[in-house]
Amino acid sequence: MAQSVAQPTASPTAVPAKLPIGAIAPWAVFFGVLMLVLLYFVGAEQGATSVMSGENVHEWVHDARHLLGFPCH
Repeated sequence: MAQSVAQPTASPTAVPAKLPIGAIAPWAVFFGVLMLVLLYFVGAEQGATSVMSGENVHEWVHDARHLLGFPCH
């Protein structure tokens, strides 16, 4: 019975693409502001700094407040 040995072949290495900071920065700022707005509505809306009147926003994000550890009552 003959045995064969597999010879390693040189495979091309993957090189990550370079992204300029100027292409990423606007998206990072947009999503950062979006996250801050969402954090405000989940954590602080209907509190001392209420922007909207009524209980609607509070009821929509009530469970998220408890999940994230914000007290609401």
